[in-house]
Amino acid sequence: MKTILRWLFDLLTRFMRTLDLPLLGALAALMGIGLAVLYSAGGQSMSLVVAQGARFGVGLAAMWGLSRLPPNQLRNWSPLIYGLSLLPLLAVLFVGEGRHGNHWINLGVFYFQPSELLKLSLPMMAAWYLNRQALPPRFMNVLAAAALIAVPTGLILLQPDFGTAMLVGISGAFVLYLAGLSWWWFGAAFAGVAAAAPAAWFWMLRDYQKDRILTFLDPESDPLGAGWNIIQSKIAIGGGGLTGKGWGEGTQAHLNYIPEHTTDFIFAVLSEEFGWIGVAATLALYLFVVGRCLWIAASARDGYSRLVAGALGLAFCVYVVVNGGMIAGLLPVVGVPMPLLSYGGTSAVSLLAGLGVVMAVRAHRPVHGH
Repeated sequence: MKTILRWLFDLLTRFMRTLDLPLLGALAALMGIGLAVLYSAGGQSMSLVVAQGARFGVGLAAMWGLSRLPPNQLRNWSPLIYGLSLLPLLAVLFVGEGRHGNHWINLGVFYFQPSELLKLSLPMMAAWYLNRQALPPRFMNVLAAAALIAVPTGLILLQPDFGTAMLVGISGAFVLYLAGLSWWWFGAAFAGVAAAAPAAWFWMLRDYQKDRILTFLDPESDPLGAGWNIIQSKIAIGGGGLTGKGWGEGTQAHLNYIPEHTTDFIFAVLSEEFGWIGVAATLALYLFVVGRCLWIAASARDGYSRLVAGALGLAFCVYVVVNGGMIAGLLPVVGVPMPLLSYGGTSAVSLLAGLGVVMAVRAHRPVHGH
């Protein structure tokens, strides 16, 4: 019996050797919270929990597989991964489905969102390119990196999916920032976006996107229409108080006042049922994940690993901030899910796969003196 237990222990040790246990523990806690809140928000539907749990299983398998790959191998594969991820991004423009455009590809068994792949492949590609150049990057190198970022961002905008396009573009911009790009570049880019905003308003944004911006500025102007989501979400957040109404006792979700309460607005359900204590605990876990990614990036021994791990960690932080700001009425509604809480497969799998790359940086870090 002892021999069998020792064999199982050794097998488990070898299996988890490349996984960063502190990071994995925080992610497991977030996934557990996500499944618990989903069970409540979905009307105590076990089918939703099982389906999301299966997606987490796929994501964890991808995380484990990627964590076992040396960063130099991931670096060499980055152009291929980037190129292959662009193909479904092109295909979705012609065969995609969605409420406000072409965002998803129906594969029969599940819906696949190609834009989620770029949250991982774009930082890898940008890091691959910039790692081959002198840092901080020179003018022509910055333009080349900007082109690598602009191609997928532009394709996602054509779907149109402004929220995901923004997140994908930011993930690439973080690589440039970590590569030492001067702040004035980012200031110039922001000024350019601001200058183009009036033209985008008249010729690029669709009516529902304009409604989201106007609602953000004044949700009370249409409380029963475009402003409904934000108003009900803020009621749920405020109604939770310090300790919340209790698991499964939130009225805003269970009485269907909050639309998309299992996806984009699930954090409002958590706020109402678990209160500020639950919110603070969840945000602390998110903060730990981001901090751990940045610590792994800072301790990386090569430029590619540092850029990729740092960019993925900072991008994770932006996902949380954007969704949290959206449901609190501090940012316009852009359809961005809350990591590992919102119901959805492609987002969860791509997120966990990206953190598998971060774990690979930690697991295969060279030891001084060797």
